[in-house]
Amino acid sequence: MANRVLFIGALLALIGVAAGAFGAHGLRPILSEKMMTVFETGVRYHLVHALAILIAGLSAHWFHHRVFVWAGWSFFIGILIFSGSLYTLALSEIRGLGILTPFGGLAFLIGWSFLAWGYWKQPVTRDSLTSGVKEDT
Repeated sequence: MANRVLFIGALLALIGVAAGAFGAHGLRPILSEKMMTVFETGVRYHLVHALAILIAGLSAHWFHHRVFVWAGWSFFIGILIFSGSLYTLALSEIRGLGILTPFGGLAFLIGWSFLAWGYWKQPVTRDSLTSGVKEDT
């Protein structure tokens, strides 16, 4: 399961970079300054939480605890709802979509809570960080 979370994190980072480039080069001439700011906020949270998914996936791999997988899925849902609603709002200016954005933010908060809980329950030790890593002899 950790590999799926890592794959999704890497894929979402790729999509986030593409969305940022599309916004900067393709949308800037056609969006209002306000809607461009909305789009850029979506990209910023998208990229930060794509990296958070990678952290969650690596943590799931190292510590073998499901709570890190839950964190990754929470971040994924947050990107879909939070960033997705901001992207759609910026492109369509449909104001009603703003009601969805806080639910994406809540998913982000849940994901960070899962990470914190996982690290609280599974303290980082030297052995846990080097498990599976072969040293040169």
